Amino acid sequence: MKDNLTCTLAPNLRSRLMIATALFLAMELPALAQPNLTQTSAPESRTAGPDKPATSPQPAIRQEQALYLVRSTLLTLNDANHSGNYTVLRDLAAPDFQARNSSADLAQSFADLRRRNFDLFAAALIAPQFTAEPALDGSGKLRMAGFFPTRPLRINFDLKFQNVNGQWRLFAVAVATPEAPAIQSQLNRPTVPRHSAGPFYGYRILSGIAGWRW
Repeated sequence: MKDNLTCTLAPNLRSRLMIATALFLAMELPALAQPNLTQTSAPESRTAGPDKPATSPQPAIRQEQALYLVRSTLLTLNDANHSGNYTVLRDLAAPDFQARNSSADLAQSFADLRRRNFDLFAAALIAPQFTAEPALDGSGKLRMAGFFPTRPLRINFDLKFQNVNGQWRLFAVAVATPEAPAIQSQLNRPTVPRHSAGPFYGYRILSGIAGWRW
């Protein structure tokens, strides 16, 4: 009788243990899965709050772009001065520049550089020094002014560009070749005036202005 009871209870005990184990696993599985859900959830939004400082404004043009525009303009002008043919310089300029200046007008404007056979090739070899940061004016045109520190004559430039179909094209150009200032010590060096909105007044040699009339 005892053996029969043992045999009868054993299967029942095994069944109960299996059921209890299944219930335990069912209760624990969601808890075990929770960390995975947390790890794969979307990262916290990093949207700036109202107290986040505003980003600094972008410059009107990158430095390498400014350097390219200045060099390419002066080198194209240099080729025109040496060949006497200003067609390419005019064709690469903005439509407003073309409307105001014929090739003959440009030849007359830069006659002094051509007569003196002044070479602007130094623009390809040394970096210009800007007297003011390249900036946009009220009409959206880009103006850049500065000089190439050549000797004995320095190459001063004042350029203006117009955006035409996403490209900066020459709108106005002024080039002067004054005598380079004497080298002075750091202690006695005078303050260099900042670039103003006016043209190249007061220079001993005014080599050429084209694009707009002063």
